[in-house]
Amino acid sequence: MSAPTTTRPDDRTADGRRARRTAETASIGWKLLLLKITVLGLLNAVSVYAAMVLFFNERWLIAALVVVGGAFLTWIYLQRGALPAKYLAPGVVFLLIFQVFVILYSGYVAFTNYGTGHNSTKDHAIHAIMLQTQDRVPDSPTYELTVVERSGELGFAVTTEAGEILLGSADAPLDAVEGAVVEDGRVVGVPDHQVLGFAELVERQQELTSLAVPLSDDPNAGALRTQDGQRAYVYTSRFVYDEAADTMTNTQTGETYADGGEGAFVTEVGEELMPGWRVNVGLENFVRAVTEESIRGPLLYVTAWTFAFAFLSVASTFILGLFLAIVFNDPRMKSRKYYRLVMILPYAFPGFLSALVWAGMMNQEFGFINNVLFGGAAIPWLSDPWLAKISILLVNLWLGFPYMFLVCTGALQSIPEELTEAAQMDGAKPFQAFRQIKFPLLLVSIAPLLISSFAFNFNNFNLVYMLTGGGPRDIEAGINVGSTDILISMVYKVAFVGSQSDYGLASAFSILIFFIVGTISVIAFRRTRALEELN
Repeated sequence: MSAPTTTRPDDRTADGRRARRTAETASIGWKLLLLKITVLGLLNAVSVYAAMVLFFNERWLIAALVVVGGAFLTWIYLQRGALPAKYLAPGVVFLLIFQVFVILYSGYVAFTNYGTGHNSTKDHAIHAIMLQTQDRVPDSPTYELTVVERSGELGFAVTTEAGEILLGSADAPLDAVEGAVVEDGRVVGVPDHQVLGFAELVERQQELTSLAVPLSDDPNAGALRTQDGQRAYVYTSRFVYDEAADTMTNTQTGETYADGGEGAFVTEVGEELMPGWRVNVGLENFVRAVTEESIRGPLLYVTAWTFAFAFLSVASTFILGLFLAIVFNDPRMKSRKYYRLVMILPYAFPGFLSALVWAGMMNQEFGFINNVLFGGAAIPWLSDPWLAKISILLVNLWLGFPYMFLVCTGALQSIPEELTEAAQMDGAKPFQAFRQIKFPLLLVSIAPLLISSFAFNFNNFNLVYMLTGGGPRDIEAGINVGSTDILISMVYKVAFVGSQSDYGLASAFSILIFFIVGTISVIAFRRTRALEELN
């Protein structure tokens, strides 16, 4: 008897092709599964790390949301089916992180005194006050010091007179450490820490001399500080904190500062001790915006200019863009495609770079416009309040008309020419046919874009910041604001420019802007519904 033979499906037959596809599917399947497990593993590792950091910083709600979000995403991608959820999940996550969270956090900050001098917790404020007012104790013992580093953070390893080895950092008070290596009464090695040599001490001298390591959890116990990285001495603060009475007392003057309930220690006469801490202030920021004359006046002025700037920008760009679209849509115009290409060049060039170029061209002393076009005249395009406004409108017209030109060209080409021809056969002149037929139909498709353009120019931060910086500055205003500032640039200045930052007030302004733009957009979109009846 002959031995049985085994056959392999031929790729040229239907069974062979089916077997090959099955094998390829199985091969791709385990690769995708491995990739999925790897990506989900990284996602969960990041989620766990972020949750631990948030828990340690007592951000309980956000930490819980991170844990729940990571678990929910893992469940979505590990189960079979639910294909729509797998595609929607990344977009929803990014929407929640970069949109919803930002809006909610800005709303939270608007009801706090968060800003310069009030940017941390009460415990951190107490620690900062004690640290800033330290003086060396005259009879302080000398500690043999070794400077160590761990994860970029400096620390002190010292030897006491009793031979005990202590280790501490700015955030961790001195405590006994085991496993340290000591030679000739000085620590030369600490587990999990790197001992800094002379060259490294010199390189980080400023950081070293400003470092203060608390002796204990009691802020009144003092801290160790050094000037040379070799010996440390005890420094104590001029202030004494009474935890029971919740007061700070200046031991030199005898003045007592109590918690005033507004995020700072204050005396009976109202003198504040800085830094303070962040507390909820309710509607105080909104009340300040409408009641304090030094803030209310600039706010009303900037709001009026913002509306004028947005309206004039949309109107000017739309009129010029529509005019050019009508001209270059005429079949009698030769070489139209080349002219259209030239028209959209300003739109293709980055806006912030265009603003910088125009700022140089409008320079009063050596700008191209003054020196070449006006024969060396010293026209203050960017330093005069009214000329600066005109300059911004002109530059925005240069940047914005190509967009309107494109959308108007597309809208005009979508309108059948038979309508115009029929109107002209009925005796209508070309302008009448355009005004009564083409223009209303044009607005049906253009009106939503005009509304979005208004909203964009209402928050056109790049142009204002790059061209004029919001200037010239209004020196009489109680906040950092200039003649060409719009609301969004004013918010930026209040929050980030200058020596005093007021994030709470800036967030309150942001909420006001949100409601203003939202209200205008809703009203405008409802108005545009009437245009749809023309179809």
